[in-house]
Amino acid sequence: MAGTTCLALLFPSSEREVMWRLNPEARPAFQAMGSWAILLMFSVATACAMAATGLWIRARWGQRLAITILLVNIASDMGNAIVRGDLRTLIGIPIATAMIWYLLTPGIRRNFVSKEVAP
Repeated sequence: MAGTTCLALLFPSSEREVMWRLNPEARPAFQAMGSWAILLMFSVATACAMAATGLWIRARWGQRLAITILLVNIASDMGNAIVRGDLRTLIGIPIATAMIWYLLTPGIRRNFVSKEVAP
């Protein structure tokens, strides 16, 4: 979704206008940020792609990156609930917590090995 949002901000068109119906408040908020919104969404998409790659190859750094992203997501969900009063964001907290718990279970942790880059 971060990648799709980045593309929608970079190349506005009628085909991508449908996506803003999911969260109508997001479009004006992103537009108010200007080009920073594109950089933010590109960064989020890149981080998620890196975590997915790391998880796919079962690298320990991928597991750590995924957990970090999920922790940031929990913090932002709580922030949105408190600052904006948007209680719908609270649904992400138990989901992200369950994903972190899963990634930290002993059976799953054993699947991740250190894949350091050689100098």
